[in-house]
Amino acid sequence: MTLDLTHLRTTIRKQRRVIGSFQQKKAEQTVLNRLIRLSKFQQAQKIGLYLHAFGEIHTHKILEYCFTHQKSVYLPMICNMNQRLVWVHISQHQYRNQRFSHHPLGMKEPMQTRGLHVSKLDLLIMPLVACDIFGTRIGMGGGFYDKTLATAPQKPYRLGFAHDFQLVQQRLPRASWDQPLDALLTPHSFLRFQR
Repeated sequence: MTLDLTHLRTTIRKQRRVIGSFQQKKAEQTVLNRLIRLSKFQQAQKIGLYLHAFGEIHTHKILEYCFTHQKSVYLPMICNMNQRLVWVHISQHQYRNQRFSHHPLGMKEPMQTRGLHVSKLDLLIMPLVACDIFGTRIGMGGGFYDKTLATAPQKPYRLGFAHDFQLVQQRLPRASWDQPLDALLTPHSFLRFQR
């Protein structure tokens, strides 16, 4: 039996959208508490993060933690020429003043026009729709992270963030262009994968 990825995406995205604010805050705090104990996070200076927009694990507290612990924060911006992501450095001031533009796909992006190649980051924290126990990550369907990471086979360390229900037990199909994770962090689990 083949897994219907369209159905899986639709089902999990619906589940994400109905998470209440209390549950989201609790999940965010739990993930942050686990994240700060990871050596990969402690050692990382340049960290790629995302601004939550679709019910993903929220990142506000994680961003603030990075700012107060002198870590450089980079947010993704879609390059329209090649549909890959570039990583734009953002300051605490820019973040707090919401200096972002709205992308047609529904998320906020930094307003700068230039960014770093993903390989310049030490750690990349990624949202996802689903992940299996082998590190196969299913995103929103645009392939932006996959296209971008295909150009950076070694660095950065790839860490997925997910709610517990986004970790699926059934093996997800992995196409040749799919870029697997190095690890997955949820409120109740941490999995390392062989990439």
